[in-house]
Amino acid sequence: MTNPQPTVTPDLQEPKFGFNSYAERLNGRAAMIGFVTTLAIEYLTGQGLLAWIGLY
Repeated sequence: MTNPQPTVTPDLQEPKFGFNSYAERLNGRAAMIGFVTTLAIEYLTGQGLLAWIGLY
């Protein structure tokens, strides 16, 4: 005797938090913006980021 297979695939929505593709894409974009901003600060001020914020 075989088990019957389901005929309908459930419509599962992707979670809005945790490790999902949207959160990872957003995190990657924020990291790129932060990196470019850091490079711009270093170029415009002639100092590293730590010196610019007073930690070095």
